[in-house]
Amino acid sequence: MLTDEGTEFSLSSLNGQSVVLYFYPKANTPGCTKESCSFRDVFPNLRKVNAVVLGISPDGPAAQVKFRKKYGLPFTLLCDTEHAVAEAYGVWVEKSMYGKKYMGIERTTFVIGEDGKIAKVFPKVKVDGHAEEVLAALS
Repeated sequence: MLTDEGTEFSLSSLNGQSVVLYFYPKANTPGCTKESCSFRDVFPNLRKVNAVVLGISPDGPAAQVKFRKKYGLPFTLLCDTEHAVAEAYGVWVEKSMYGKKYMGIERTTFVIGEDGKIAKVFPKVKVDGHAEEVLAALS
């Protein structure tokens, strides 16, 4: 998988650290922007508990890096353009908007422990207060 900077990335490179992996549908959309900025705002406190934050969406590197820089996000965004990671985590689902069905990301956050195992799942995330909820789970 690629990072927003276009370099190869593997979650296994973060063994020994807690990881907050949040899946969001699309960069630069209102809900995704609000969610990402809230993780940005609690980021110093997440670092204090040895947590790494990673955002992941189906966007490519150009869209992700633009999004990260526009909002000053201090963490890496991952590009799941083939949605293989989203499928593996079970968050690539059928959605419906205005009666039209399509496949997309179900906003979900995974907290992965220092042992590399999923410690907590936040399914069907509501953006307001979510980053603080994740921080509380890690503290």
